Amino acid sequence: MSIFFAVLRRDLMLALRSPAESLMTVGFFVIAATLVPFGVGPEPETLARIAAGLVWVMALLAALLSLDRLFQADYEDGSLDLLLLSPGQTEIMVLGKVAAHWLTTGLPLIISVPLLAVFLHLPLEALPALLAAMLLGTPVLSLLGAVGAALALGARRGGALTSLLVLPLFIPVLIFGVAAPEAAVADLAARPHLLILAGLFFGALVLSPWAAAAALRLAAE
Repeated sequence: MSIFFAVLRRDLMLALRSPAESLMTVGFFVIAATLVPFGVGPEPETLARIAAGLVWVMALLAALLSLDRLFQADYEDGSLDLLLLSPGQTEIMVLGKVAAHWLTTGLPLIISVPLLAVFLHLPLEALPALLAAMLLGTPVLSLLGAVGAALALGARRGGALTSLLVLPLFIPVLIFGVAAPEAAVADLAARPHLLILAGLFFGALVLSPWAAAAALRLAAE
């Protein structure tokens, strides 16, 4: 686990030295969500009905914006080659980078959700389910995004390619992430949807590092 914590600490320190990228992701999330009422109208009933789906879609798009910095900078300056030199440890390195990505991208998005919930008139009973769904779902976005970012590494217009690769994989997270708060509003159990998100998280946690590590080795050859 020393490799995991070393990579995590390194990426967090780099993020703290240049916080503009993380702030840009959160800024996009907040600004894009607050622009929607100007398009659909300020009626509280309309906003309450679409609030959960709107938050999830904007979180998904914000996550896409930040995937480029997972491996690209290390690939360009040669750091990735050094990280890949340890045999059998690439998967742990990927997990460390994914954890740092979530802490600097996913967690700030979750922290900003209550403010957006008030602005979008999200029903109060839906907020705990939405936060729980995002706590389970946003790590899945980072894990799946790591696979797409690794596959697109070194390609021209890699950001667009990454989006095309991972967007279909994000759909189950979006469906069940929205279904949980909607179930809470309808006075139904949100637990089944949260359990499915938990299953997606553990499945991605097991499979994504191996897939991303294999793609990184191919990109480095």
